[in-house]
Amino acid sequence: MFDWFYTLFSPNENPDITQSLIVLLLAISVGFFAGKLRLGSITLGVSAVLFVGIFLGHFGYRMNGDLLVFVRDFGLILFVYGIGIQVGPSFFASFKKEGLPFNALAVGTVLLGGFITYLIFTITHINIENAVGLMSGSVTNTPGLGAAKSTLQEIQNHFPNKTFDDPAIAYAITYPLGVFGIIFTIILAKSVFKIDLEKEKTNITSSTNSSENAIVHVKCRITNPDIVGKSIYQIFKELGIHDLIISRLKNSGSQIVYSPSLDTKIMKKDVLMVVGLPHNVEDFIAKVGKVSTDLFIESEHDVTTKNIFVTKASATHKTLAELDLYNKFDLKVTRVFRSSMELLAQPNLRLNYGDKLRIVGNKEAIEEVEKIIGNSEKRLLEPDFLSLFGGLIIGIIVGSIPIFIPSLPVPIKLGFAAGPLLTALFISRYGGIGVIHSYINNGAVYFMKDMGICMFFAAVGIHAGESFYANFLQYNGWLWIYYGCFITLIPLFIMVIIGRFVMKLNFYQLVGLMSGTYTDPAALAFSTKYLDSDIPTQSYATVYPLVTIFRIFVAQLLILLLYK
Repeated sequence: MFDWFYTLFSPNENPDITQSLIVLLLAISVGFFAGKLRLGSITLGVSAVLFVGIFLGHFGYRMNGDLLVFVRDFGLILFVYGIGIQVGPSFFASFKKEGLPFNALAVGTVLLGGFITYLIFTITHINIENAVGLMSGSVTNTPGLGAAKSTLQEIQNHFPNKTFDDPAIAYAITYPLGVFGIIFTIILAKSVFKIDLEKEKTNITSSTNSSENAIVHVKCRITNPDIVGKSIYQIFKELGIHDLIISRLKNSGSQIVYSPSLDTKIMKKDVLMVVGLPHNVEDFIAKVGKVSTDLFIESEHDVTTKNIFVTKASATHKTLAELDLYNKFDLKVTRVFRSSMELLAQPNLRLNYGDKLRIVGNKEAIEEVEKIIGNSEKRLLEPDFLSLFGGLIIGIIVGSIPIFIPSLPVPIKLGFAAGPLLTALFISRYGGIGVIHSYINNGAVYFMKDMGICMFFAAVGIHAGESFYANFLQYNGWLWIYYGCFITLIPLFIMVIIGRFVMKLNFYQLVGLMSGTYTDPAALAFSTKYLDSDIPTQSYATVYPLVTIFRIFVAQLLILLLYK
């Protein structure tokens, strides 16, 4: 009576689509549950899906071959595209600060790991596909594995007689080493270098505050007689003031608050609401007056403040100067919130779909502007499949472009990993391409990333599990783990030494760099709990995109140059 149920859930060497889907969903659901189990402060997270997939594959569970390839590749595309959309704006912005030295150290670590892999390949004579699998697992880099498998498939398409080992086997064997190797190095570095976490946290907090990009608003009372009677434009020009906005003004002895233009003349004891970066605001106040405690200027009676979302085409990709809200509606935009960044509303700032504008002015005028800008939060919550799948199509096209390099037997391609990642980075940086925009709400981005990586891990694990045990015995898996230790630990130790003693990096930043360079969310989760701080997340996001691209290229080049 229940034969159909037994058929669905029993191992099958030649499963149909329904059975394949059951195996896939079983690996993801059980793996997701297993990933939440704690070993002290450590959890495997979604990477547990890989090991559950290997377990199922080892005990005879299979997936339809075509479906498995589709799930693996589509999952990888979703994952890397979600990463690119999420970190794109902050990634490019970081190069104005510490992004360049951070990425230089991270990329150097990646190249060192590739060189060590080459030495292991040369000395031990293991197949290059296994060596690259060892490297990808030892640094927990999933896109690198995906790129390696795509490159091997490309070679097989050109040379059908060639056969290769599956790099996913070596990847799965050394993956736990990559996770625990970073955690071990973090704990060891803290102990050996006698890191005082409280001191490090104080230092990074004070350093961050002094150069913070967070926009502030401060009340200022005019006391400098030299600027009385001059317009705001004249004052800014004479004092060399840049990147500031005067959002509100209240004349001395009056309770009326209004939003001034650049032509507005400043009188003695006027109170201004100054908006800008902390050091610019402090510099301006020091030159024109003093900090004020006036409360009337914050009144919402005459002038109100409201956040408005850009959701209409009439405002998307327009600069604030083109919208000209002050002259048309007597409104002033003071700040623009985009992804995790807060931007000063400069006239040449181009607006993207999903940006949040902070507008100061009359209530009736703000209501009129909403008709132009949109402000439909409901629309932002609805998925825009044209933008999502249009972006994915462009990413796949970019990843499929053949790049011919002399002496290489087949053209190199960005593939399903680097192509969508680069596309997402640039779409998120510039706000979109035509009708394709970069805005995806946070919940959808996290779902896309987690769903994608779960699909990839499940497909890779189920396929690798088929011959995992046999390969572990045949190639002496413990020896592979030993080789992996060199790839994991040597670059990490050198990175810690250079970062700490040459670049003088804060330990919180260094920990984030280690996790980001090894593209390891499990290590990042451990470090944020271990250090009780989200500071490592910032440096993690700073290096993740470029490191991922370099790991993809290193994996591809090793295979193309050294395969037999």
